[in-house]
This record gives sequence, structure tokens and C-alpha cells, in this order.
Amino acid sequence: MSVLMEFSMFPLEGSGSKSAYVAKIVKLIQNSGYPYKLTPMSTVVETETMNEALKLLEYSYVQLDECERVYACVKFDIRENREDGMHQKIASIQDKLDEPVIT
Repeated sequence: MSVLMEFSMFPLEGSGSKSAYVAKIVKLIQNSGYPYKLTPMSTVVETETMNEALKLLEYSYVQLDECERVYACVKFDIRENREDGMHQKIASIQDKLDEPVIT
């Protein structure tokens, strides 16, 4: 099974950049060993089960537990009989394009 989870999470209080908070979450994801991709608007992580994805989401929230208000947006793509979904989905689209996509 492949569970792709795309999410963004950060505190709403204060002004200015939230990158220090996001970096704490990305560090947690790095240490988890799950494959991930950081984008300008969110982070995509791939786990083998929904339970693993939800635990990672919970642990991400714990990184911000000192914050009074936290914003989170989460999307899932759950598929049986798939591995390495992050790369397979992109490769499938690139195979159908006339020109390669630069990433």
C-alpha cells in the first residue's frame, strides 16, 4: 500500500516568517526515514499505512504544541498495490508528455 500525505502546518500567532516552525516539522520527517518532498507550499510524505501517516501528522503537531493556534491542511492519496507512489505518479505523467518536466 502507498499512502501519500500532502500537508502544511504552522502556527497562526505572530507575524513574519513561519519557516523555523516548518523546519522543526521537516526535521521530524527527515528523522522518520519516510520518503518526502518539500515544496514551496507543502510537504509530501509517503508511508505504507494510513496509521503511519496519521502518527506522523500527530507528531508534527506535537512540534508546535507550545503554539496557541495551529493551521493545518492535509490531503491523502491512498492506494493498494502501489509502492513508491511519489515517483510513480510523476513518471506516469512524464511518459505522456512530449517534453520532459524539469524538477
